[in-house]
Amino acid sequence: MASGKETPRQKMINLMYLIFIAMLALNMSKEVLAAFGIMNEKLETSNAKTTESNLAFLSGLETKASENAEKFGPLYKDAQKIKQLSQEYYDYLEGLKSEMMEGVEDPKDYARMDNSDFLDQKLFQGEDLSEGGKEFMKRIIDYRTQVAAIVPEALKGSVTSRFQTGESDGKVEKKDGTRQDWINYHYEGFPLVASLAKVTSLQADVKATEEDALKSMLQGQLSSEVSMTNYTTLLEQEKSAFYSGERFSGAIVLGRKDATTKPNEVNLTLDGRKLSEGKDYEIKDGQVKLLVSAGAPGDHKIAGNLVFMQDGERTEVPVSSTFATISKPNAALIAADKMNVVYRGVSNPMSISIPGIPNNKVSASAPGLKRREGSKYIMNPGKGRTVTITASGKLPDGQTVSSKSEFRIKDIPRPSGSIRGEAGSVKMPRKNLEMSTVGALLEDFDFDLNLAVSGFKFKVPGQPTVSVNGQRLDARAKSALKRAKRGDAVQIFDINAFITNNKSYKLKKVSPVVVEITN
Repeated sequence: MASGKETPRQKMINLMYLIFIAMLALNMSKEVLAAFGIMNEKLETSNAKTTESNLAFLSGLETKASENAEKFGPLYKDAQKIKQLSQEYYDYLEGLKSEMMEGVEDPKDYARMDNSDFLDQKLFQGEDLSEGGKEFMKRIIDYRTQVAAIVPEALKGSVTSRFQTGESDGKVEKKDGTRQDWINYHYEGFPLVASLAKVTSLQADVKATEEDALKSMLQGQLSSEVSMTNYTTLLEQEKSAFYSGERFSGAIVLGRKDATTKPNEVNLTLDGRKLSEGKDYEIKDGQVKLLVSAGAPGDHKIAGNLVFMQDGERTEVPVSSTFATISKPNAALIAADKMNVVYRGVSNPMSISIPGIPNNKVSASAPGLKRREGSKYIMNPGKGRTVTITASGKLPDGQTVSSKSEFRIKDIPRPSGSIRGEAGSVKMPRKNLEMSTVGALLEDFDFDLNLAVSGFKFKVPGQPTVSVNGQRLDARAKSALKRAKRGDAVQIFDINAFITNNKSYKLKKVSPVVVEITN
């Protein structure tokens, strides 16, 4: 306050000022306690909803296991074990919360829950842990270890992170640089309502872990595998066309072949004629193996449905496939695997075959064309705008079949510069830019080319342009970056990129990258 001699009136004003500050601090403390209480309520509501969701997931997996024990039985067993471990730990935490609230008259009066005595006495005994504290640590470590041993590999890190109890020495580093035991750091000396919210947060982590484990069993790849509505039917054939009168050899299979996935009912027709089991088809190794004749030349349609029992209900998977029966060929069929163009500087895969003629009896020639195996070829076009491929072969009767096909030659499109795998305009902190790698991308290109960067130019507003060798900022570029302000647009341009396995090919000029500094 003021120095020197003060009047009685000034002393009174100073005293009132101190009382006013104390009242503000008291009110702020009550508001903070109330905030912890509200947060605890929200967490408990969320836990209740997650519990319902987890039960629904577990029920769905149980139904799948009852329908196909071979496929889903082991998953359901693991899910039950995780559910049991989670419930035991959750109930322990709930019991701890009940003990914490025993002496509280009004569980909603959070402003009065400022005492830290309960957990201080429950978990600690002097500088050591009490029996209650030892059990608290054992419960969290046991749950973390046992669940991590069951969940898929992708979730192990998440489980360990959620229930981390400090570093390797069991301690955490405080703001002042000193280290303290994890349990003391998080649970000693806190108001009752704050500790209550922390325990409820642990329960939320338990529910989230249980949810992640169950979802990994029913969603993603497994969800696609479980739901029959996600399947499509494919016509599997030994060859693409058949001679008139030749016996057709093929099968209708699901997109994911699985010997344990068998239809409960088959309703199929061939060109409107109903097919019968034993005569026209047989079910073997999850396939509906067709035993029909290829028929007369022309298109033939197989239609109907395969019936599966899913979740106790009848699910129909529609079948609609066609195959073609053709007369003996008099011309070759040539098709590019990607499109009717080939790219200069790229090994373009191609398939060249003649229906009815074995691949080893077919020959193809063109500048830059080489056979890999069977009907698979590689085309590395040279100069010019087009290339013509000639294919020929001999039919079993000795007749020669020959055909030509022309393809356009195009250059590889202009690459886009990238930083941290992102092209165009990017936002990132200064520190991230220092560590990021400059690259080049071919967006929406049909081939996966491995591009590398040998150098680039780096420009910070108001600073000289820096030429950098390599893929990352060097010392000069980092020095210039330190002078950039928040919101500055840093440019990375004149990027020198090349194809790692074809350095002789000159790529088009790489488009620049603009990075907005966010801090």
